[in-house]
Amino acid sequence: MDNANVVTGIVLRAMPVGESDKRITILTKEYGKISAFARGARRPKSPLIAAAEPFAFGQFELYMGRTSNSVQKAKIHNYFRTLTEDFDTSCYGFYVLEVADYYCAEYAADIEMLTLLYQTLRALESGKFDKVLIRAIFEWKTLVLAGVYPDLFHCLSCGKEEQLSYIDFTKNGIYCRECGVGMQAKELDESCIYALQYVVSTPAKSLYSFRLTDTVLRQFARTVRTLFHKYTNHKFNSAQFLD
Repeated sequence: MDNANVVTGIVLRAMPVGESDKRITILTKEYGKISAFARGARRPKSPLIAAAEPFAFGQFELYMGRTSNSVQKAKIHNYFRTLTEDFDTSCYGFYVLEVADYYCAEYAADIEMLTLLYQTLRALESGKFDKVLIRAIFEWKTLVLAGVYPDLFHCLSCGKEEQLSYIDFTKNGIYCRECGVGMQAKELDESCIYALQYVVSTPAKSLYSFRLTDTVLRQFARTVRTLFHKYTNHKFNSAQFLD
């Protein structure tokens, strides 16, 4: 396809190419993940200098060729600059970009994942939510969108939907209060189970609307970490600054 297209997306990563260019990866609403060259983006006076940076969200005019794409113009709506002003927050920001890069396929539109990423960056930027909670919500919803997560709405043994209490990481599911007794399963607080179910069933645009007590948050985060490691066979470089 040799034509110009305007896409909406977020820059996931950028790497230098040659003396003055960059190759950027963008998660777009229209095409999913795509790569494009930003010619001259490393020159001080380049109109693409800020648009060719991670976190940049906006519209990109691309020339899409048979073998490569190139950025012609960009109109950035949010640079998420405050994310990079604090080391701890920027580490979380780069982590979610790396996870999105890993889970998103090229030329496979995934609007819900783009929405999740954008809302996650907004939540980080706002400073209103515990970053541990943000990470857990993002990781759990990413698994859900990828279709690799256990059923936490029905008892593994009897199928009941009420009084679910024990999660079994080896059998990929949950037991009710009666069936879970004596099983090799971990008992979870009712609020933790509700939070896990809420993330599964709620659209990405509305996810960051709840908080948890410290005790429940620790349990929620540990549970999601266990599930994320179980279903994600990959080591994320940016995670070393978080773990």
